[in-house]
This record gives sequence, structure tokens and C-alpha cells, in this order.
Amino acid sequence: MMTEQKQNEMGHEFLARLGKTRLRPGGREATEWLLSHVDFTIDTRVLEVACNMGTTMIALAEEHGCRITGLDMNPAALAKARANIEAHGLSDVVDVVEGNAMALPFPDATFDVVINEAMLTMLPRENKAKAIAEYFRVLKPGGVLLTHDVALRTDDEEQAAELRAGISRAIRVNVDPLPAKRWEELFQHAGFRTEVQTGNMTLLDPVGLVRDEGFDGAMKIIRNGLRTENIDRFRTMFNFFFDHNKEFSYIAVVSRK
Repeated sequence: MMTEQKQNEMGHEFLARLGKTRLRPGGREATEWLLSHVDFTIDTRVLEVACNMGTTMIALAEEHGCRITGLDMNPAALAKARANIEAHGLSDVVDVVEGNAMALPFPDATFDVVINEAMLTMLPRENKAKAIAEYFRVLKPGGVLLTHDVALRTDDEEQAAELRAGISRAIRVNVDPLPAKRWEELFQHAGFRTEVQTGNMTLLDPVGLVRDEGFDGAMKIIRNGLRTENIDRFRTMFNFFFDHNKEFSYIAVVSRK
């Protein structure tokens, strides 16, 4: 049963099992750039959509003491997030709920900041727009949406289709990354004013691994990836991102309501 579960793992689940804690295309660099655009205080109300294991929420709560709600559709990820939150003694300021980004279970104008990293790529085009509209709805006037995702470095639709198919096979989940301009247009059409940064993806880049996870953490991921039961999957993902590193980038977008 465990073998079947491992075979069906999505890319981010596989990397998490290997020990990766930062499951974002631009890693620490992109996340820190996004967070630098907000003056967090103890009164800042934050929502993180697709919070996964809670790494970003925990870091924010420890540094600023702000009240944070995490939302995810995956019960297993939420269980890990709750355990991590409790282990850090943050249950009084951080909570998590199960929910859908396209129908957020919160009233209008609830949050000062919405964070959403490495999730919109997984949604079909029309659902991307629905989720972004929901983020706009739950933000207070003047609120900020911080997003971080995968972008294509081509506007050629035939090449883009091939790249989407390739990355979907590599990570075993259908994804729909867009060129940077198309991403920015999605946020602007929802009513946001945007500021964008792009850069090289660091998800499996050796230098990026060390920067994101530390030397010991990076070595742990590599050792686990080279285990017999993991090596074929690890090699497939590593080779795809290495071979196509000039064709993909991360995109980080600061969107103001």
C-alpha cells in the first residue's frame, strides 16, 4: 500500500518526503522579497492559502507575532502544519482550516495580507481567476496579496504547451504555468495594482537547495533522493529542471487592492 501511495505522490509531496521544507519555485529568495513589501505588526491579519506544513506562517508569527490563518485542501498537510505550530508554541496566534481557494470560508475584507505560493499554477486558467477574485474579496481595502509561482519564459504557445506537458509529467500533476505577462494580467484584471520580480527556479538547484535548506538539510534531501526506492523519480525531476532551467522561472507578484 505504501509503495502505491509513493508512486502516486505529486512532486511537492515527494520532495517533502525527502525532507524539503521550502516547496517553492524561487525558494527563500522569492518568499523574502515578497514579505519585504509588508510592514508586519502584531495587529496584521494574515491568510496563507495552500499553507502546506506551515513553514512561512511559523516564521512570520515568530518574527512579528501577527495573527495568521492557514488554509489547505490536504488533510495530511494540515495535520503536519498543526503539529509544527504546536511544536513552536504558536497555537495562540496561528490556526489552520480546511478549505477551497475558490470559495474561501471568510467574510469580505477580513485580512490585511493574503499569501499564496506555488498553488495557482496547479489550477486551470478559469479557476486561477476565481481564486484571485476570492483573494481580492477577503482583503481589506489597501490589503496586499503576495503570490509566488512558476512562469514560462516563452510566449510561443506551441512551445509553452510542450513545456506544460513536460513539467506535468515530471511532477505527476497537471499544471498550467503562464508567461510572466499573462500572470500579471490575471491580477490586474481582478482589480490589483502589481509589482513583479522573476528569477531562476531554485527548487532542485544545488546552490538553491543549500540556501533554502542549509548544507545539512540539502545533503539529507540528496541522500534520500538517491535511495533505491526514490532514485528514478528524483533523477527524472532533477534532470527535467536542469535541462529546462532556461525555459522556466519563478515569478513573485505583489498585488495591492
